[in-house]
Order: sequence, then C-alpha cells, then structure tokens
Amino acid sequence: MNIVCLDMEGVLVPEIWIRFAEETGIPELRRTTRDEPDYDKLMNYRIAILKEHGLGLKEIQETISKIDPFPGALEFMNKLRDVTQAVILSDTFTQFAHPLMKKLNMPTLFCNELVIGEDGMVTGFKMRCSQSKLSTVKGLQSIGFDTIAVGDSYNDMGMILASKAGFLFRTTETLKKEHPELKALETYDELYDAIIEVL
Repeated sequence: MNIVCLDMEGVLVPEIWIRFAEETGIPELRRTTRDEPDYDKLMNYRIAILKEHGLGLKEIQETISKIDPFPGALEFMNKLRDVTQAVILSDTFTQFAHPLMKKLNMPTLFCNELVIGEDGMVTGFKMRCSQSKLSTVKGLQSIGFDTIAVGDSYNDMGMILASKAGFLFRTTETLKKEHPELKALETYDELYDAIIEVL
C-alpha cells in the first residue's frame, strides 16, 4: 500500500513567512528551511523578531488569509487523491494552516502548534514529535505503507531519503547539487507522472 507524503509550503502553497516578510517590510523574516536546516534555531529567531516588532498571531493570520495555493496545486491534489492516499507533512502550525487546507479541499495534514500568550504574541512552539516528517514516514512504514515523499527544503530530506521514492519539487540549486540522485521537478504534471511511475 502506497501513501504520498507532501511538504506544504513551497510545494503546494507559497511560503507563509516570506509573504509575511513582504507584508511587514521585515526582510529578516524571509529566512526559511531552505536557508536554515535547524528548525528550532529558525523558529526561535522568528519569534525574537516578532517580539522586537510587536507582531503577533493576528497579524500573521491576516497575511495568511490573502494567500492562495499555487496555480494548479488544487487540481494536482484532487487528481492525486483519485489514485492514491496522500498526506501533507508540514513544519507549519495549526494556527496557520486551516484556511490553506480549506482551499485544498481539506487533505489530511500533520503539523505543529504555536504557543500564544494572552496578548496574542507568539511565545513558543510545540513540535508534534522530534524530526516530525521523518518520524511520520517511519511510523507509516511501520504500519504497512510504502511512502513516496515530495519536498523542497532541508527539513524534507529525511522523509525523502527514507521513502521508497522521493522527489524534489521547485527546490534550490544547492539541494539539487547536494542530491543529484533525486529527480528535481518543476511542474505538477511532471510530479504527478513521476509519482504514478512508482505507485
């Protein structure tokens, strides 16, 4: 039995933090897992910047409400879910993801949770589990699934390399050079065809 495990940001929807950096004019918030492999370090860096500028969950959610999935992402997900099971594994947070999942017809999503103070400020974050994407893929494999993984960033590499098949999608030149053994795809049609080949 196969299950496709997809990253969310950069694969199906734009990067939330990059959009928020553009909205707020704070270039430091453009930093993502494409730039920083250590997710804890990245999130603590972001929380410090939010605190410094007095920005909280409300402001981030206002930006998210304006974000749509990439053109073709919904059609790709609908087509994929017609032929196999698919789940989104993301290091985003429940407080961010719901409106985006609604725009993708509510696929299953495993993600994390922000800690929000009474004043609406982001004070911390709770990861669902250690190395959440890799741990989830291993968990799915332990109950009889063959996983096929798709991602674009450093935090996707664990699940991609541990899967029966894995693909880089709209990734960086750096990751392409570091992992020449992986197919690097640019369009949803290419991705769909590549997944179908290994089902």
